[in-house]
Amino acid sequence: VQLQASGGGLVQAGGSLRLSCTASVRTSSRFFMGWFRQAPGKEREFVAVYNWSGGSTYYADSVKGRFTISRDNAKRTLYLQMNSLKPEDTAAYYCVSLKFGTSCKRRVYVYDSWGQGTLVTVSS
Repeated sequence: VQLQASGGGLVQAGGSLRLSCTASVRTSSRFFMGWFRQAPGKEREFVAVYNWSGGSTYYADSVKGRFTISRDNAKRTLYLQMNSLKPEDTAAYYCVSLKFGTSCKRRVYVYDSWGQGTLVTVSS
């Protein structure tokens, strides 16, 4: 599965951005799709994931209430609406997908498809 992420950019603290991730296959064939991020000098971390089958969503505590993950099946696209951005949100954001269900959906190692990163920079 190929994932194409876009939408990153430079924004001031308190601003908003929307990331998009388009898949090369029917998204209904994937169980989870989501986002991870990696800040300079830090490990890659979980941001949010969408259970394509059941519609449930899961968020990291650091983004809960500010970020919203959503989907458009017809467009094979996953979105991440990011509001009230903070300088600590600065990172490369990666779109991910997984064909099968797992209880380890917040773990980097379970995902079998990764898109290229899109850079988000939040200035103070």
